[in-house]
Amino acid sequence: MRILLTGGTGLIGQALCRHWQRQGHELWVWSRNPLQVPRLCSGAQGIAQLQALNGSAPLDAVINLAGAPIADRPWTAARRDLLWRSRVDLTRALVDWMGEQATPPHVLLSGSAVGWYGDGGEQWLAEDSAPGNADFGSRLCVAWEQEAERARQWGVRVALLRTAPVLAPQGGMLARLLPPFKLGLGGRLGSGQQWMPWIHLDDQVALIDHLLHNDACSGPYNACAPEAVRNTDFTQTLARTLHRPAVLPAPAWALRLALGEMSVLLLGGQRLVPRRTQGAGFAWRYPQLATALGQLLRNS
Repeated sequence: MRILLTGGTGLIGQALCRHWQRQGHELWVWSRNPLQVPRLCSGAQGIAQLQALNGSAPLDAVINLAGAPIADRPWTAARRDLLWRSRVDLTRALVDWMGEQATPPHVLLSGSAVGWYGDGGEQWLAEDSAPGNADFGSRLCVAWEQEAERARQWGVRVALLRTAPVLAPQGGMLARLLPPFKLGLGGRLGSGQQWMPWIHLDDQVALIDHLLHNDACSGPYNACAPEAVRNTDFTQTLARTLHRPAVLPAPAWALRLALGEMSVLLLGGQRLVPRRTQGAGFAWRYPQLATALGQLLRNS
């Protein structure tokens, strides 16, 4: 296959490039820094502008994972603008370009996030649940998906990945948690009762590959493990895996004071069930948190 990725230099993108390079696919990565692509993304070529692919053989697939990190800093006005431009505006430009091609790609797999649902409390949430609209994160995901859906007018199959925090020791949420937890300074966030969806990096890559190769897969898919855990369960399991205590909670008031509205990412949660993902025939390699953390932190 001939595949274009956005966000290819990120945690998931790099893992996908390694996976697809082994399968012999032709890979391009649209990047602000195309010269770094060959070093970061196995077997991929970097392009600075989509127009560099104009006139070349048609693409089979586009994988849209681009977006500035959403949890790196508080959502100031400037940060919100950057998050919006790097997701919504970029996806709009990508879909417009796809429509300009004589033969548009067959499929667009476009990123989204479990934040689409907002803070769901105790409610079970499947792919047909209503979106949240109470916070910036959910509004961002809703607009992001709407831009990707426009590709259907070009005859493109569109699948949306509502991705939970991806577990990998080299990046993402787990990499940020490891230093304090290894020192025995970790603990629950707020009450710890908020639901905390998650997915192992290997399963995230396998799910994207599964959706790519199954023409019947269209619409939203919850990219999360089938085991639902609360924040306190997650932190205790992580501490046990590292053979450390987890006795220093972060008070909710302190997180709200430090992070403002962005604190919903830590104090809110989603009790997700990946119903459509299961219905698509996907089989998780790491469906349980203890097994996933044990594999990821084997040498920690």
